[in-house]
Amino acid sequence: TRDTTVIGGRSMISFASYNYLGMSGDPTVNRAAQEAIERYGTSVSASRLVSGEKPVHGELERELAAFIGTEAAITFVGGHSTNETTIGHLFGPGDLIVHDSLAHNSIIQGAMLSGARRRPFTHNDWQELDELLTEVRHEYRRVLVVVEGVYSMDGDYPNLPEFIEVKRRHKALLMVDEAHSIGTMGPHGRGISEHFEADPRDVDIWMGTLSKSFGSCGGYIAVSRELIEYLKYTAPGFVYSVGMPPSAAAAALAALRLLQEEPERVARLQENARQFLQWAREAGLNTGLSRDTPVIPVITGSSVKALQLSRQLFEQGINVQPILYPAVEEEAARLRFFLTATHTPEQIRETIDALERTWGELEPGVARHQEQPLNHRAQF
Repeated sequence: TRDTTVIGGRSMISFASYNYLGMSGDPTVNRAAQEAIERYGTSVSASRLVSGEKPVHGELERELAAFIGTEAAITFVGGHSTNETTIGHLFGPGDLIVHDSLAHNSIIQGAMLSGARRRPFTHNDWQELDELLTEVRHEYRRVLVVVEGVYSMDGDYPNLPEFIEVKRRHKALLMVDEAHSIGTMGPHGRGISEHFEADPRDVDIWMGTLSKSFGSCGGYIAVSRELIEYLKYTAPGFVYSVGMPPSAAAAALAALRLLQEEPERVARLQENARQFLQWAREAGLNTGLSRDTPVIPVITGSSVKALQLSRQLFEQGINVQPILYPAVEEEAARLRFFLTATHTPEQIRETIDALERTWGELEPGVARHQEQPLNHRAQF
């Protein structure tokens, strides 16, 4: 799950997993998980409200809150369920949930579960959001605006300060899903708030996952102490679910501490992403909207071509997954590359050369640059 993988006995360069900082497989993180199993077993075997609370849960939540810059945090066993249960529980009929048109499925499912009115706005368009709320804000009791720190299909991100201003103007609440931005943005990996030098307290609800930069699994909500207390005693996905396995909580905690001890991991990741993007564009590849993030698509324009490229790169020892219709619109079919801190410049150069060469063999003389369509679908 780091820079290489073994498939069918072959070692391959891998761009197929979001182990951004190389925490999954790191000896320190592995050791923390192993020690937690030895101490607590493989499961807490109960809801945390009953008897499933272990000291490592509280340690992780306190240190997450301190790292993000909020009063408190709560962790859930899955990232998808974190969004679904939090949004679904906190909002209801009479409320409005407005989200980016490319929002992750978990956000949409949470909005549907809540019973609130749901409306999307054009991707990253804070001006359209402002116009929408000017028109309809008075019709609703509460309004939640949901954006993502980094969009996992395109590798772009919102203008956070503008969204903060819009939510203030209309007395709305702002939630940011940092699944792909925590650990990857900002000099120390503190996410999109650090990237923009914004005050974390200006965002009402921070959400993130532990399966990417933190090499574990699960999700978190970081907000005010009062709201965390409310969620701990009332959120269905917390109250009626088993607690995080001790090994997962310990692994995430070790990764969080390691990130703070070794911020150079973030610098390496960001440099690798910049290098890949620069070389890809110099090769005439269409990288869509990606900028300053480790998620880089190469738009192929057709599902068949994406499949062909993926297969031929596989034969050359490079593992990258195609994203096909109906996950995206047909003209937005792509290969999606996840960069990590453990990739080397040599691996990146080899991959760009192979991609350029293979594309030329599939369609000699055909230009690779196409305009990126914006209205594609899925995020995962």
